[in-house]
Amino acid sequence: MTAPNSTSLYSRIQKHGTLTESPTDVANARFALPSTVHWMRALALLTDHLRLDFGAGRMFYRRVQPRSMPQPELNTVFEQLLFVLNQIAALHALTSATNKADVARTGIVAWYYGIYSAASAMTAAMDGSFQDNHAETARNWQERFPAKGLAMDPFADCLSNLLPSSVKAELVPVRARGQHSLLNQPTTRTEAWGCCAEYLSGTARWEQWSVDERLRETPAFKELQVADFRTKAARQMRDAAYARRSIAFLHQASRYRGKANYRDAIYLAYGSSVPTQLSGFVDDMLLVLKAFGAMAGAFCSLRVGKAIWAEFVDDLDRKKAISVSPRDVW
Repeated sequence: MTAPNSTSLYSRIQKHGTLTESPTDVANARFALPSTVHWMRALALLTDHLRLDFGAGRMFYRRVQPRSMPQPELNTVFEQLLFVLNQIAALHALTSATNKADVARTGIVAWYYGIYSAASAMTAAMDGSFQDNHAETARNWQERFPAKGLAMDPFADCLSNLLPSSVKAELVPVRARGQHSLLNQPTTRTEAWGCCAEYLSGTARWEQWSVDERLRETPAFKELQVADFRTKAARQMRDAAYARRSIAFLHQASRYRGKANYRDAIYLAYGSSVPTQLSGFVDDMLLVLKAFGAMAGAFCSLRVGKAIWAEFVDDLDRKKAISVSPRDVW
C-alpha cells in the first residue's frame, strides 16, 4: 500500500476510526495485506509439495470403514460436497479476472465457505453430526479430525486449548518445522511452515482476546467489580474459559474470512500497489480449496462406500450446472 497522506481514506480512518472501530483498533496496513496473501501462499506451497489430492487422501484414510447412513445423513454429506464443488467453480471463474483486487474479497468468502462445507461433509460422514453455525462446526471438526490425527497436512495443526502455557508448549513442534514472518513472502517449504506457525499463533492470540471481551460482558465478571483479569477470581474465570476453547484449521479459516469481510477489508481494495500484491492470490486459494476438498471427498468416499460414492460422482458429472466436474477434484 502506498504511504498514506492527510486526505487519504486510510489516514482518516487511522485518525478518527469508524462507527465500529476506534483509531487504536484500526489494523496496521503494513501487516494486514501481506499476512493475508502470505498465509495463503504458504498453504498453496505446502499442498503442492505434499501432493494433496484425492488419491493421497484415499491412502491417508485407507483404514476408514464404511458405515450405513440414514438417507438424510447421506444427503447432507453429498449436499455439502456439492457446495464445495460450487465454491471451487467460483474461484476458478475468478482466476480469469484481470485485476485480482476486484475479486479478492469475494474470493476469500467463496474459499471460506468451501472449507466450511467440506468440514461439514466430513463430520456428517463421520457420525451424522451437523451444526448450523460456524463456531460449533469448527469445534465439531476439530474434535473429530485434527484432535484425533485424522486431518492431513497442512490442515492438521491444532491447539488443545488457549491456556498460555499450553499454547506455548504446543507451538514448539509447530515452529520447529520452520520460522518465517508473515510480512515476507514464503518461497520454500521451511518458510511456508513458518508462516503457518505464525498464523496459528496469531489466531490463538485473537481467540484469547475474543474470550476476554466476551467474559467482560457476562454478569459473573461484572459481579467481581474489576476492570481486568489481574485478580485471582478473574484469572480463574478466564482460564476456565481458555481451557474449554481449542483451535484448528477451521478456526483459522473463519478468522481469515472475518478479517476480509470486516477489520481488514479496506486493504484488499485500497492502495495502488494492491493489484500487484494480489496477482497470484486467487490461484493460491483455488489450489488450497481443491486440496482441502480432496481430503474431505476422500474421507467421505470411504465412509459411504464404493458403490454409493460412484453413483454420486456419476450423477453430479451428468447433471452439474457448474463448469467444474467432480472428477476434477475426486
